[in-house]
Amino acid sequence: MFDPAKLMGLLERADAVLQRLEAVLPRPLADPDWSASIAFRYRKRQGAGWLEPVRHVGLIRLDDLKEVDTQRERLRRNTAQFVAGRPANNVLLTGARGTGKSSLIRACLHEFADRGLRLIEVDKTDLIDLPDIVERIAGRPERFIIFSDDLSFEEGEAGYKALKSILDGSVAASTENVLIYATSNRRHLLPERMADNLAARHDENGELHPGEAIEEKISLSERFGLWISFYPFSQDEYLAIVRQWLAHYGVPATAWDAARPQALVFALERGSRSGRVAHQFARDYAGRDHGTDLPAAPSSDAPAPDGLDHV
Repeated sequence: MFDPAKLMGLLERADAVLQRLEAVLPRPLADPDWSASIAFRYRKRQGAGWLEPVRHVGLIRLDDLKEVDTQRERLRRNTAQFVAGRPANNVLLTGARGTGKSSLIRACLHEFADRGLRLIEVDKTDLIDLPDIVERIAGRPERFIIFSDDLSFEEGEAGYKALKSILDGSVAASTENVLIYATSNRRHLLPERMADNLAARHDENGELHPGEAIEEKISLSERFGLWISFYPFSQDEYLAIVRQWLAHYGVPATAWDAARPQALVFALERGSRSGRVAHQFARDYAGRDHGTDLPAAPSSDAPAPDGLDHV
């Protein structure tokens, strides 16, 4: 016998199950408010991804970055070509930490934002969703840099193959308004082990051929058309940056003789002479009481003074 009450109970249970399924199933990537910012972050939670506008993009100019003149001009030229609609390359910036790799990309964004350049930051763990992101922005009039900071992979990570496919020119990556810019401390993005060299062999002509493990590790980085390398600063370069940051924070020039050896010890303890370490020392030193009235620290959006490697 037909029981309306039982049928309604079944329908309510079915509706509850569908609601739970909708909560966990991936949703199509939606457009953000493109006018809200010049930079966006790709966020993901419970299988759902979205593009989130960055409300406060740190201000930095290309001319603020010193001691990296060659690297700056190469990236500026490539980005200018891209924004102008001319051929340009995906870029891998590698080398010493704290030398301005990420800052250089952010400075390029500010340099060319008024010409339609936009940036989307994607974390390494979300690179598997690159095809969806590229498809979503393919029809936009802006030019997009997809930026992945401090990129490195362990063997077998899913994002590795997704990035490799995009860089290799898959159907999803054929749009001309997207480039990939990535920074890494690893030149080939994967760990290099001594055991990988054991598979190398010599052919009949005596030429050395690397093994498959090495070939695979090189195959991703070589898909970036432009490599830009960064190197540790010399002691004089590091001290020059420290001195300019101290002046920026209001430390008088008469304090330099006392600050100089402390700056060297600070770098030695950190194991690095870089723009980042110079900035950190200057903030520490300027924050102490040196018998002078120091101005309030500038906000993070304040432009760096001329001559600083702002990282």
